[in-house]
Amino acid sequence: MVDEAIEKANHLIEALKWIRQYRGKYSVIKIGGNLLEDEKAVDHLLVDIVFMESVGMKPVLIHGGGSVVSKAMKEAGLEPRFVQGRRYTDAESLKIVVKMLGEVVNSQVVQKINNYGGMAQSLSVCFGSNILFGRKLFLRDENCRPIDLGYVGDVTRVNTEPIEVLCNQGIVPVIPSIAMLDDGGSQPLNINADTAAIAVAKALKSEKLVFVSEVNGVRTNPNDPDSMIESVTAEKAREMLVSGTIQGGMIPKIQACLEMLEQGVQKIHIINGHTRHSLLLEIFTSSGVGTEITKR
Repeated sequence: MVDEAIEKANHLIEALKWIRQYRGKYSVIKIGGNLLEDEKAVDHLLVDIVFMESVGMKPVLIHGGGSVVSKAMKEAGLEPRFVQGRRYTDAESLKIVVKMLGEVVNSQVVQKINNYGGMAQSLSVCFGSNILFGRKLFLRDENCRPIDLGYVGDVTRVNTEPIEVLCNQGIVPVIPSIAMLDDGGSQPLNINADTAAIAVAKALKSEKLVFVSEVNGVRTNPNDPDSMIESVTAEKAREMLVSGTIQGGMIPKIQACLEMLEQGVQKIHIINGHTRHSLLLEIFTSSGVGTEITKR
């Protein structure tokens, strides 16, 4: 029993240097995709976030929920449609996006954090506290002609004041990936959750940006979890992009990570949210459980 207690104390001592390093600094955490339908995984992640705030860090949670939206669309008789990985969002689809992300999922996440002894508050368009503003996003086809995605947007600015106020009060801001059209009106836009997290991290000059996904990190072989790289510099990541080692949906994520490092974020993490307490293991242990991307 004593040996077990000493071992626990050793883990706490290991975490101490990281707690001191990141205390009082922002960490933006993005959760989305099918992960939100894994209740146990979400519960562990939210407990981790409560722990982070309790030791003096300033976690800011951004969430998507594409699978939840797709399920609700099918129940409403609408077929989800994707263009170059982006959800085409017409007026009917947008109503579902706003309700499911901005109201249902957002409220559930806030309630869970509060139930675990933390304090959380929604910053959502559905509750009159939007902080993301954007413009319509147009993609390009093979002939460089614009592709209209409907009510899909890109972030143009972030109102950081409400985030800062909440964090300084020990409250975790919970932000859905929805923006308002930056024209002074009331038109919502569907925003990619990665894009939203990057914009918030950039605006806050966040110390950390953590993408919690369904893969364990950057892999040399996308189909082999054992090929994950624990740590990679920006220079090495660029080489992997050029060589084709990084493939598929990881390409835009890594490109965005490199941009973030150039703009002041110190470390970016990509972790598998299905691993129990992956957030704490990645941040507060020397080895971590995902991929850490650093400037040098």
